[in-house]
Amino acid sequence: MTVGRIPEEAIEAVLRHHDIVETVGRHVHLTKNGKYMKGLCPFHSEKTPSFTVTPEKQIFYCYGCGKGGNAIHFVMEMEGYSFPEAVRVMAEEAHVPVTWEPSQQSGEQTAEQKDRQILLEAHEYAAKFYHYLLLNTEFGRGANQYLRDRGMSDKLINQFMLGYAPDRWDTLVNFLQKRGYDLALMERGGLVSAKSDGSGYVDRFRDRIMFPIWDKDGKVIAFAGRVLGDAQPKYLNSSDSMLFHKSRTLYNLHQARPSIRKSRTVVLFEGYMDVIKAWSAGVRNGVASMGTAFTDEHVERIRRNADEVIVCYDGDDAGQAAAMKTIPMFEKAGLKVKVAAIPGRKDPDEYISEYGPQAFLREVIDSPLTVTKFRLLFLRKSHKLLEEEGRKNYVLEGVRIIAELESATEREFYLRELSGEFGISLDTLKQDCHQILLNRQKVRGGGDNNDNSWNNGRNESRRAPKSMPAVSVHHQIERRLLYWMMHDTEAAEFVFDKLGDAFNVEDHAALAAYLYAYYSQGNDPEVSRFVASLRDERLERTAASILSMDIIPPYDNEVLEAYVTEVLKQPKLRELDERREEWIRAERSGDVVRAAVIASEIIALERQLKGRQDDRV
Repeated sequence: MTVGRIPEEAIEAVLRHHDIVETVGRHVHLTKNGKYMKGLCPFHSEKTPSFTVTPEKQIFYCYGCGKGGNAIHFVMEMEGYSFPEAVRVMAEEAHVPVTWEPSQQSGEQTAEQKDRQILLEAHEYAAKFYHYLLLNTEFGRGANQYLRDRGMSDKLINQFMLGYAPDRWDTLVNFLQKRGYDLALMERGGLVSAKSDGSGYVDRFRDRIMFPIWDKDGKVIAFAGRVLGDAQPKYLNSSDSMLFHKSRTLYNLHQARPSIRKSRTVVLFEGYMDVIKAWSAGVRNGVASMGTAFTDEHVERIRRNADEVIVCYDGDDAGQAAAMKTIPMFEKAGLKVKVAAIPGRKDPDEYISEYGPQAFLREVIDSPLTVTKFRLLFLRKSHKLLEEEGRKNYVLEGVRIIAELESATEREFYLRELSGEFGISLDTLKQDCHQILLNRQKVRGGGDNNDNSWNNGRNESRRAPKSMPAVSVHHQIERRLLYWMMHDTEAAEFVFDKLGDAFNVEDHAALAAYLYAYYSQGNDPEVSRFVASLRDERLERTAASILSMDIIPPYDNEVLEAYVTEVLKQPKLRELDERREEWIRAERSGDVVRAAVIASEIIALERQLKGRQDDRV
């Protein structure tokens, strides 16, 4: 087995075995549209398809968010893999021999890579050790009984590798030390803690039920421990380490991912027990943020895997308040959100234990509230509806919430509910709602201020997306040159002789340089293979964008010559504009001598440009 860079023939074999339409089609419903396949982009929320797949070129490109590339890049985006990870996984799926090992060019792992590998191994051993102590020792008898009383079966305990850390200071320390692990490294990895006097190490977790925490590939990277007695904190997580970051890790994502991908929906819980009990009830797409503050990184991890989130937090005030904070984060990311409200101020674990799994599925998970309904219910708690003032304030604030809805039908639906409950005419509520909309529009100014304007019906035909600004004429010329160069060796050779790397757009110059090197190695003009050779996300997107351009006319040497001339003119045109501005400033300031010098420079530049034009004629 070789060490270092992935062989080019392996990348080519992976691309041959993984057709772009089949690869994308596992996650996106594609329909035929001329030479393209189109569908809704899996990387951002949209109402009309802007995501295209070109079977002929084996590439994908989204005109909404700008993501693009070949089948490897698609898997990287969907799974969160690095390039080597994606190639390895796809090679194994296609039974392409993996004849390389990931490492540095020197052929050796870095010190950090070695430490990571040792910590992963130690965490796996620790998980098995805690699991054994729970099921097979006197130490774990009380914890075992506690779990049974909470409705945990043998199957669930084994499925989630639950364990027990005894109420002793050195159980895990001795276990790891006997196996030759460096305790200083174990402390950095969050498995043990250093004594305050610096004399050694003690167990971080004591007298706690242990929940292993896995990464996306199912490797144990941390633990959470639930105390059995009255000690605080109730739950203790591993500290952040080179393996584990609370702000971006979701509990159970590795097991839930297949179901999430299939349904495109994730159920978000607050805690480990909720996820496990919900799993036993049949909710196989549940994850949790481990009781820590929910972050944008958590949202991004979910957005990569799902289109919809069902928030199923505890039914008490704290849980509902947490849901109110989480919902806007998902909405901002373009995810559809619903709320599975649990009656009686219970948490999911308690509800399942009391009413059973079928009731939980039927009454909670399968009957979620809309975000608007949840916000209105949450709002009720802050008003005394038995008093006139409380009812009035609730209705006024409720109308403001309803006014946030884009759909007039939805607004009327909720306004009718308010009207029927509080005996206020529907027309009056509509007038208030309309006034709120008008005031909001005045504050925002004319037009639609939606960040995702390319998917807003009003703007779809008249405004380019923020991420894809209008392309200037000379930029378009450079893009056409690169398009022809990526499809034709002779075009690339012509441009190399006449222009070289003198493109005016930095990314275009870089792409040209890669193309020259690609062809110099004897490669044929195979666009998917060329894109795979870039290994730079920005250049991959640029190349995919160029390759996805519509209706590029054929070229001949005269067209290429004219385009090259236009590219070479741009620096002179920019210089001419700058000189004209300087001349105006000199004239206005009364500096006659400087104005005359600049005027002569302008004339010289104009002659140079005219000379280029005459040469073409």
